[in-house]
Amino acid sequence: MTVLEQPGSYRPAPPPAWQPRTDPAPLLPDAEPYRLLGTDAAAGLDTALLKRLYGQLVRGRRYNGQATALTRQGRLAVYPSSTGQEACQVAAGVVLEERDWLFPSYRDTLATVVRGLDPVQALTLLRGDWHTGYDPHEHRIAPLCTPLATQLPHAVGLAHAARLKGDDVVALAMVGDGGTSEGDFHEALNFAAVWKAPVVFFVQNNGFAISVPLAKQTAAPSFAHKAVGYGMPGRLVDGNDVAAVHQVLSEAVRRARGGAGPTLVEALTYRIDAHTNADDATRYRTDSEVEAWRAHDPIDLLERELTGRKLIDEAGMRAEREAAERLAADLRERMNQDPALDPMDLFTHVYAEQTAQLREQADRLRAELAAAGESGTQEGAQR
Repeated sequence: MTVLEQPGSYRPAPPPAWQPRTDPAPLLPDAEPYRLLGTDAAAGLDTALLKRLYGQLVRGRRYNGQATALTRQGRLAVYPSSTGQEACQVAAGVVLEERDWLFPSYRDTLATVVRGLDPVQALTLLRGDWHTGYDPHEHRIAPLCTPLATQLPHAVGLAHAARLKGDDVVALAMVGDGGTSEGDFHEALNFAAVWKAPVVFFVQNNGFAISVPLAKQTAAPSFAHKAVGYGMPGRLVDGNDVAAVHQVLSEAVRRARGGAGPTLVEALTYRIDAHTNADDATRYRTDSEVEAWRAHDPIDLLERELTGRKLIDEAGMRAEREAAERLAADLRERMNQDPALDPMDLFTHVYAEQTAQLREQADRLRAELAAAGESGTQEGAQR
């Protein structure tokens, strides 16, 4: 028997921490994914925005195809395609202001291109070249993140620091469904909610963490439902409906910028291609499953909306396809050029001021390169 269980013992009121801090009802996502295309609400959408999104979707599909082809040609070491997920990529790429920051995962190269990054620079890391391939500060795009979910705490830290400085900045952090199983996901959401950091967490639920299906990753009703456990709202959206994804992300960005804190957005989509070019997806999913999702293609969904409302004709669609081919041709031509590599780049952009150890290593490499050059010159003269 404890002290509190003894007859006549003093029973204090429960401390505040025992009571719910917030009403969970407003934080819960809707039961069904939010949709716009094909509904009556679509009639009120901005026509210019829809056309812009369509063009980006068409170019994005061709970009994915060309990048995949480059892996077969040995020009890329690996490429995680986002074919089928272009609506998520495009919406994430256009929803932010110039001053905001995008924190992508390794599958989100298309989102960085839509945001304005040179396609060749976006693929440099996957090519195996030096460093990230671009200046993150110049483009407000964090380095493409290969380790799962490690970009999420970084996004929270940047957004929180910006708010402390008085900067009007929002961070959009992208992650796949597999990344939600990492500790970094929990830590990032918890810190963001406690600090009310201006962050939008964007989960692209494409059904598989490599070969692990969703049912073996979580027993939650949805990833969006996880938001209530951290004290932030969760939104569930049709990830192939680019208009709906754009609207939901826009609302989350406005909420964050207004000081209301983070939002967790889950987009239900599907990875049409394999995890990467090194993956055999036929070992863990059926062709019929893939074909069922092809019927819910993000380009087709928007194209039906635009043609049904006579907002675009065949000439307009052909113009977008031709623009996509020009993008692919330019990417192909520049990626087929062998990069000029400088071994001394190993020591570039590691520290703002090199450490003594790095300076010593750089001097040693410089001497070895000079010796190798002199040796080659002498051999050439003897021949």
